[in-house]
Amino acid sequence: MIDYKFNEDVLLDEIRQYIDNTYKGHYSKTTYQSTEVIMGRGHGEGFCMGNIDKYSNRYGKKGDEDDWRKDLIKIVHYGILALYNHDITYGDNENENQ
Repeated sequence: MIDYKFNEDVLLDEIRQYIDNTYKGHYSKTTYQSTEVIMGRGHGEGFCMGNIDKYSNRYGKKGDEDDWRKDLIKIVHYGILALYNHDITYGDNENENQ
């Protein structure tokens, strides 16, 4: 067992729960999520990086501390999506659909 010094295990569990909830939410009510369409059209990198920029620039400026924390979670989520898009774009498909 790893003795995580910065609660990485707890935070990763929270990120997974957040991502799981996005699949239950309004973003996935149709056959395809908008992110799938955007990536399918070849715009995934810009979309993901743009959202990372959006939420990082908004951090600390909109809402309260809870909202700021949610912005950080969204940054991590879009970072994961950017990694997926990178792997698809540049041929590292080892982790695809696992």
